[in-house]
Amino acid sequence: MAENLSSRQYAVNRRRPDDRSESAKAFSELVVTVFRLEGALALAGDALAAPAGQTTARWRVLAAVEESPLSVAQIARAWNLARQSVQRVADVLERDGLVSYRDNPTHRRAKLVRLTPKGRSVLRRIQSAQRMWAEGVGRHLARKDLVRANLILDKVYQMVR
Repeated sequence: MAENLSSRQYAVNRRRPDDRSESAKAFSELVVTVFRLEGALALAGDALAAPAGQTTARWRVLAAVEESPLSVAQIARAWNLARQSVQRVADVLERDGLVSYRDNPTHRRAKLVRLTPKGRSVLRRIQSAQRMWAEGVGRHLARKDLVRANLILDKVYQMVR
């Protein structure tokens, strides 16, 4: 019995050979880095939005409707988020007077989320803080590297979505 247990432990603890291609390994490393970056950016976003009494999630919804009103479903699709989570955030923003709902001429039940003047003021405050933060971070990175990274990440996004 002990011998059987020992051989099973060996099977569990033994590392299997990584038979992925070098490109697959590099892509997996990129995914891990992007996940880590996503977490770091969410924390930074919360810090930038906090002085305006907001969070990254609220900031996303405010920014989504900056140019024109959108339905909750449209906002969710634009950010690859669950519609229900966007609905909850939009409802809180409406309660706080930062957005309002208005009738949607193309859909009877799906209201449009519209930025209010108070919401626009809050968004401008967050955007001002973000600009200063981006200037500080951007000073340490070459523009050509950032443009290239953005092109690559967009290509990956188009492939996996």
